[in-house]
Amino acid sequence: MTLACTRLNSEAQGRPWLVFLHGLLGSAKDWQPLLPSLTGWPCLLLDLPGHGRSAAITAAGFADVSQLLTDTLNAQGITAYWLIGYSLGGRISLYHACHGDRSGLQGVLVEGAHPGLTCQAERTQRRHHDQQWAARFTKQSWLQTLASWYQQPVFSSLTDEQRAELVLLRRGNNPRAVAAMLASTSLSVQPDLRPELHLLACPLAWLCGSADTKFIPLAQQSGFELRTVANAGHNAHRDNPAEFARQALAFINSPVLKEVEHDLS
Repeated sequence: MTLACTRLNSEAQGRPWLVFLHGLLGSAKDWQPLLPSLTGWPCLLLDLPGHGRSAAITAAGFADVSQLLTDTLNAQGITAYWLIGYSLGGRISLYHACHGDRSGLQGVLVEGAHPGLTCQAERTQRRHHDQQWAARFTKQSWLQTLASWYQQPVFSSLTDEQRAELVLLRRGNNPRAVAAMLASTSLSVQPDLRPELHLLACPLAWLCGSADTKFIPLAQQSGFELRTVANAGHNAHRDNPAEFARQALAFINSPVLKEVEHDLS
């Protein structure tokens, strides 16, 4: 089984594919604002299980999603690629880099993604948090629940107008499919990936909006490379897509990375 996806700039030669993984409630369409800045780069925009055109696909956990990613890349004939993931998509990218099939993986860029909780008390609290949201998704008014979702502290940089836009954008989701994906890929069941991430042979960095007060310190405290996107919050690729793309390509094209690639070849 493979995930629904959109191929762009397939004719581009000599560059790795940029493979984009969206967040919970999102879809492949979330990355469209970046595309004007990515001409000349082959891009693959994925719909994760329970979302978009993959709404009918289910996954029992991170290992399942990682395998679906591998199967999709193989089916698309992609042998060299970067993973670029937001929130849930970022956590899946991190898991895949640590525990999935890494053949062809050139590097990882994540936005607003958690590397994993470090203690059981945090996991218990997060499990309760996600179970409550999953129940609300399936039992309460969908539009009202979406409105409440975007009132969470992590979205504090959003204006009321931006929240309303996101609610309208996400209203077409299947609540049960999203709830199932939330349960199976909850942060409470994600392993703490920090030890493996610090040993990765490929480049890794966090891209965070300059107003993202949660994930900037998390990346810094975890010892990961951090790049900030000006005039942006938690969802930096939506708030400032041109700057997000510029920062992403600057990291991918870094002379230091080119030297590492040369040494490994």
